[in-house]
Amino acid sequence: MNTTQAIKEQAYRLGFSLVGVATPGPLPHADVFETWLQCGRHGEMTYLNTPRSRLCRSQPKQILPECRSVVVLGIRYPAPPTQVTNDLKDMPHSGKIAAYAQGNDYHNFLPERLQSLVRFIETRVGHPVLNRWYTDTGPLLERELAQRAGLGWIGKNTCLINPRKGSYFLLAEILLGIELEPDRPFTKDHCGTCMRCITACPTGCILPDRTLDSRRCISYLTIEFKGFIPRELRPLMETWVFGCDICQQACPWNRFTTADADPIFDRHMVLSNPDLLDELRLTTGEFNHKYRHSPIMRSKRIGYIRNVSVVLGNTQRREAIPALAQTLMADKEPVVRAHAAWALGRIKDGLATKALEMAANAENELMVKVEIQNSLEIQ
Repeated sequence: MNTTQAIKEQAYRLGFSLVGVATPGPLPHADVFETWLQCGRHGEMTYLNTPRSRLCRSQPKQILPECRSVVVLGIRYPAPPTQVTNDLKDMPHSGKIAAYAQGNDYHNFLPERLQSLVRFIETRVGHPVLNRWYTDTGPLLERELAQRAGLGWIGKNTCLINPRKGSYFLLAEILLGIELEPDRPFTKDHCGTCMRCITACPTGCILPDRTLDSRRCISYLTIEFKGFIPRELRPLMETWVFGCDICQQACPWNRFTTADADPIFDRHMVLSNPDLLDELRLTTGEFNHKYRHSPIMRSKRIGYIRNVSVVLGNTQRREAIPALAQTLMADKEPVVRAHAAWALGRIKDGLATKALEMAANAENELMVKVEIQNSLEIQ
């Protein structure tokens, strides 16, 4: 068995479902990324738009000049139900969390596996090897490298899709200062004329050039975006409080895939449909304790409770009024109070009106006062 094959076999033993080798030369679609940035479609993710970030993403050797090979790996997480179910009537006060975020945060265990694979490589070749490894933490165009490594194609929903295993993967890369046998790039496009992901997306964020406008993406809005969610997008978030699986659920390639998710994802850290009335009451300390090992920590309490308020506004259940009213009156974060006010405005009920009127007299923050007034006007 040659070195390249031995590395792949070890990667499979470590739990990776996809393994391929790519060359580290300039990436041909870096101009698409540049155009995407120029159009501002990265939103508030300013770390993507630094000169070094742009240079490294187009040319991996800018990260490791001695790089001669890139090992690209995919680890599969459990897929949610294949059918797209977002009926608000079926979820009176529960929310949805993206499938990848229901288990242990992959940043807690993937680094150890990548380091283990590097140690195996060094033992195999008999000497230390220059390397850099990442799991969505480095300035790399991961999906394009994965396509170059033969792992799949980039679908219309921007996800990497493997024809046998679908798209429910997290990607990781190891840049190596040794030459390995590269895999053939995946050149076929199996999306064809299918438009299901585009049709299913409630915010219309998927664009014709196989990019998406992050500013309209539910995953971006619930995770990366930290401010006041545009009012016109809030109803379109449906019941998602962290992330979104809709475009992957709609994809036909995820309907017939093998269920070989890594067992570590079976350690559910959170409920897939948490009770939002309970979530709304979480203090900062309680939130940090509950989600300390979960990807949900990325949104921090302020973002998460903001999202919870939006979903309660979308479900429009009268039972949520007391909890939302308490949040509007007592939460220390203006962003949270503003979205609680919006949610109360969506619930056509005298108790909601009374709560808004009481808050209007006590509120000092301008943005929150605006939300309260807008909500009162539609009551």
